[in-house]
Amino acid sequence: MPHRPSSSPHLQSAERRGPQGRRAVIRAGVLAASLATLLSAASLDPATAAPASASASASVRPDAATTDVLALVQPQQKARVTTAVFDLDGTGREPAVHGDDTPYDTASIVKVDILAAALLRAQDTGRALTVQERAQAESMIERSDNTAANALWRRIGLAPGLEAANKRLGLTSTKGGPGAKWGLTRTTASDQIRLLRAVFDTSPTSHASSTALNKASRTYIRTLMTRIVGEQAWGVSAATGSGWALKNGWLQRNTTGLWDVNSVGQVTASGRHYLVAVLSDGNTSMTNGIALVEREARAAVISATAH
Repeated sequence: MPHRPSSSPHLQSAERRGPQGRRAVIRAGVLAASLATLLSAASLDPATAAPASASASASVRPDAATTDVLALVQPQQKARVTTAVFDLDGTGREPAVHGDDTPYDTASIVKVDILAAALLRAQDTGRALTVQERAQAESMIERSDNTAANALWRRIGLAPGLEAANKRLGLTSTKGGPGAKWGLTRTTASDQIRLLRAVFDTSPTSHASSTALNKASRTYIRTLMTRIVGEQAWGVSAATGSGWALKNGWLQRNTTGLWDVNSVGQVTASGRHYLVAVLSDGNTSMTNGIALVEREARAAVISATAH
């Protein structure tokens, strides 16, 4: 049977507030995004600045003034988006993909993959995560902490370690970022569904049923994904009024001023459990990217429930 994430204090409070309340909490930090920070970030080398951009935006969204400046710096263009949805309670074994299933930057959604790789390494040596590794994992997933991600990225052996783990998890189209730049890992929506299935899909016919991720490791990842801090509880959670488990990623590209905004996770809708991955790039602001991701997540789950 598919795993149903247990409620955490973060999840319960977010559900009590409802979608509008959650978004009100997120937007409360809007004024904290300064124009000076945006303009200074634009001068940095894009590959070097990539992970840091996500950290700088971890708790706030750009305000209207910032969006206007981005529009001046970069001409308006249509953002690119791909969505994949998989019915955990259905009999089908392939996700429904909407849009071109081509690679995108992961930004911080790769942190789920990093944690899975770290757990595999620990299991291979017959041990659990150390106290330090658990603290890093929890900070990395729940608060999207980049310093913790840097440490675990090195621990798993950078891109080669990630890719070796992904072969065992069933991923076929994910390439680790260069050097220390885990945020520039490239992936597809269907590959993110494969990763989510390795964590959430426990049905007998699942390709992930015999992966190296044991029950304790899968439960640990699922639990952390239900504990996302309130200001980051957006994305695929917009497709449900009940339980969710997710990880989001956001990254402003310094070469263009445009934003990658992604969200992956499990949602419950109409009593059924769905895995959803929404990847986007070319957004003129983080705010616009979040709106696009949430709109696409809702549309994909509505389409899935209709079949």
